[in-house]
Amino acid sequence: MAPYYSLNQYLLEKFHTKIYKIALNGNMSCPNRDGSIGHNGCIFCSKGGSGDFAGEPSLTVTEQIEAGKQKLSGKYKGRSYIAYFQAYTNTYAPVSYLEKLFAEALAHPDVVCLSVATRPDCLDRDKIALLSRLNKIKPVWVELGLQTIHESSAAYIRRGYALPVFEHAMNLLNEAAIETIVHMIIGLPHESEAMILDTARYIGRCGAKGIKLQLLHVLKNTDLAADYENGVFNVLSLEEYTHILMEIIKLLPEELVIHRLTGDGAKKLLIAPLWSADKKNVLNTLNNAFIANNITQGSNFTP
Repeated sequence: MAPYYSLNQYLLEKFHTKIYKIALNGNMSCPNRDGSIGHNGCIFCSKGGSGDFAGEPSLTVTEQIEAGKQKLSGKYKGRSYIAYFQAYTNTYAPVSYLEKLFAEALAHPDVVCLSVATRPDCLDRDKIALLSRLNKIKPVWVELGLQTIHESSAAYIRRGYALPVFEHAMNLLNEAAIETIVHMIIGLPHESEAMILDTARYIGRCGAKGIKLQLLHVLKNTDLAADYENGVFNVLSLEEYTHILMEIIKLLPEELVIHRLTGDGAKKLLIAPLWSADKKNVLNTLNNAFIANNITQGSNFTP
């Protein structure tokens, strides 16, 4: 058993079997790219809109699921998958379009859950009502890219919305009893350890059911890469990341599901930190550190 409440543990409790995600592309854009609030996206976001591992948008949802199953067939012989709409902003379309897309995913016999990655400023009551209806068919999760609670950092990464916008969306999702996972980036330029821990502490109290912890990656052809190459900031070492992660886990409530400990960027795009490309070594290092330091999720949590 991991010393934290892992996604694998949660899925086994909920579905009683091993589950794999299939990343899908709903062929949507983002208000931070189409000119509604910006043109270049968040400063760290790749051309693929954080969906570099997602399916081919020219395929139907069903075809993408089947292609994803084929890719996983070498390591997974089960028949239970999460349909994960990952690329860009997956509620940035009319409700009629979203309903067709999401219903097709849920109708697939091997899909046991729908996960929708989006922005809090692209959710309204009608879209949440749709997700609530679908949640009665099969479980629906919403993933929100908060990244940080600090407005200076949010401005630097061009997030494009203020913290009250996130809080409003979280309130609506909680009212609708939709499970929400919040994304957090560790290692944003000019954030101190105390600032990072403040964000983790906030997420632990905001009503989210899960958290995705993401190491800051510098990817090719992003504005963040230009700043990195110009010496504006340094990336975290594995030792620094491990230390901060241990402190975060102690702050999170024990019932909060940790969906991810680090994340990994596409190797063909990765500039830094290069140590993150060896995912097996990273996870072994983290887990060994948790054991050696007797890390327990929630040991420092205060409501």
